[in-house]
Amino acid sequence: MVEYDSRWLMGFLTLIVAVMYFVSLFSAPALRQPLDWLIFTALVIVHLVLHWRLEKICKLRFGILGYILIQGVLAFVIAWMSGTVGMVFALFMGLIGEGFALLGLTWRGFLTILYYLLLSLINFIYFTGIENAIWWALGTLPIVLFVGIYVILYMRQTEAREHAQALAGELETANRQLSEYAARVEDLTIANERERMARELHDTLSQGLAGLILQLEAADAHLSQQHPEKASAIVQQAMQRARATLADSRRAISDLRQASPDELEEALRLETTYFTQSTGIPCTFQAGSLPPVPDLVKEVVLRSASELLTNISRHANASEAWLELTATPTHLQLCIQDNGVGFDPQHIPAGHYGLLGVRERVRLAGGGLTLDSAPQQGTIIKVELPIQPNLLESA
Repeated sequence: MVEYDSRWLMGFLTLIVAVMYFVSLFSAPALRQPLDWLIFTALVIVHLVLHWRLEKICKLRFGILGYILIQGVLAFVIAWMSGTVGMVFALFMGLIGEGFALLGLTWRGFLTILYYLLLSLINFIYFTGIENAIWWALGTLPIVLFVGIYVILYMRQTEAREHAQALAGELETANRQLSEYAARVEDLTIANERERMARELHDTLSQGLAGLILQLEAADAHLSQQHPEKASAIVQQAMQRARATLADSRRAISDLRQASPDELEEALRLETTYFTQSTGIPCTFQAGSLPPVPDLVKEVVLRSASELLTNISRHANASEAWLELTATPTHLQLCIQDNGVGFDPQHIPAGHYGLLGVRERVRLAGGGLTLDSAPQQGTIIKVELPIQPNLLESA
């Protein structure tokens, strides 16, 4: 059985039956007699109520079979009492459309349609005579074909929409899980980084200061024993140890705040690999010889590359992309290119807020962004950032 939203069909059937109800009362004076009117009206109401209660009836055992049989009989009696051919078509064409929607293109569905067609033919012959049965066939069969095609297409569209909604729900759940995993990974990363920092501080400052204290205590002991020469030699050693400890501390701080060239290159390579895997667009990555890169510059480069690749996947409709990272002694240059649809740089289309964000991020880092694009000519974006090694020294 095919599940479907019946409200549109129920509303349409109710309107058609209501119109034919008043037409029948106007054209058949006998129906305006109190008893006939009461029976006729009650049958029409029961017929419509069954339509609107169809979803609950379908949940009952043998509910669909009982519904089909009862509705066929009701439609037959209502059409017979109305005395109009129009009521025959109004009732049975609606039931046929409902049968397609309810049972689909199955043998049960075809038996249901055949049952309704047979009852409508009997009504038609009763009103017009058997010699006019050919006109029933010429009028009914095209309508049945049209109703069947329309209902089936509508059902497929409904199923596709429900499938898309289900996929959207699954994607939302997956995104929520990924966010939770990302938070856990971030916590683990922070914990590991704290442990590494603790080891670095222990191996440099802690041990160095402990050695200095021992040397200063030894020098103080020699001074108290009137051995200035030995105390002076120990002080000289302590000074050398202090310089070495200071150098080790600076090296540890530099390691904490500076990304090595290999780390930046590997991060960009992973970014392009993820882009290709998630979009199916091949992305060629090239990197020249890179100097040590401060964390600030590394973050701007990585976020800019990620945002620009995202823009390609969303807006460029490209079949290929390229990413290149090169360096001079003072600057890094990131170049991202695609062969997509391009656009007019003077009129950035709506939705390209990521590009504006990249431009602002690069500007705050002291760099610049240039854009070369035209409709159907692809896009080339270059980001240039100062490496600023003096920031590391001043830190």
